[in-house]
Amino acid sequence: MSWKSLLKADPTDWLLEDDNPSVRYFTLSDILEYSESNPEVKKTKREIMKIGVVPKILSKQKKEGYWEAPENFYIRAKYRGTVWQLIILAELGADGKDERIRKTCEFILENSQDRGSGGFSYLRTETGGGWHGGVLPCLTGNMVWSLVRFGYLGDPRVQRGISWIVKYQRFDDGIKEAPKGWPYDKREKCWGKHTCHMGVVKSLKALAEIPVHKRSEDVKNTIEKGVEYMLNHHIHRRSHDLSRLSKPSWLQFGFPLMWHTDVLEILGILTKLGYKDKRMQEAIDLVISKQDNQGRWKLESTFNGRFQVNIEQKGRPSKWITLNALRVLKRFYS
Repeated sequence: MSWKSLLKADPTDWLLEDDNPSVRYFTLSDILEYSESNPEVKKTKREIMKIGVVPKILSKQKKEGYWEAPENFYIRAKYRGTVWQLIILAELGADGKDERIRKTCEFILENSQDRGSGGFSYLRTETGGGWHGGVLPCLTGNMVWSLVRFGYLGDPRVQRGISWIVKYQRFDDGIKEAPKGWPYDKREKCWGKHTCHMGVVKSLKALAEIPVHKRSEDVKNTIEKGVEYMLNHHIHRRSHDLSRLSKPSWLQFGFPLMWHTDVLEILGILTKLGYKDKRMQEAIDLVISKQDNQGRWKLESTFNGRFQVNIEQKGRPSKWITLNALRVLKRFYS
């Protein structure tokens, strides 16, 4: 089956419009498979830093590389602080070589990363580095993913973040006793007898960003465990009762998702990793069913109004959701 035959119409020309250079760039590279050396791809990539959301976000950045107050990088300025801008800028394909992006990456590594474990924390200490007791799995996954996107894969600090995921991330599915010891004791919602899906998804997202030839055996093994965990849930159902949804909100597609996730993001990660398992089919069919007659998908969930800059409009056709849907269908049916 050709993946394009599943579309009610071809939205590619719409995605290639000049108003959103990020979507245009990823459409050229991921959907049309133009090489990075293609002049149009190179030109569009440069425009990401000049047109649209990315320069608007960067215009609000402090000269030291953070947003809002430096200590409010996660909680007190939720969706407006530095952590959240790093995630959004990585999603939008901002240039990791840009000095402003590098400053933000360094700020996060200096203030959020726990110097003892390598995980990422929602609070910093007075002496520097992230608070050991505040390390979160979803935050660690998001920060590692963002930093890898920005070219930090070879940095020893990011390698320590990857090692944290490999060592501590769990994939428990209703075990009899919750794990004990750090970091499990204080984070019932993150770990407990049933691991939080968000931690699994964001950890997988981070590891999937590592090129195949640079994945260690430990990384590969962790990916396999995480993928099987999600497949046992058929992406969005309860593994012990597949007639029930894990999270009804996952059926509403959003962008950017921050700590949250949905069916489309999970399928995007699994198909990027090369999986085409029959347990994904119901979720794939859900994606197909949500397109309109023009082959477009709507933005159904958003944190707009809480960002530094709003991204698209809820209830309207979304170039980002459409792009991500095409990526999933292309990978799954190719």
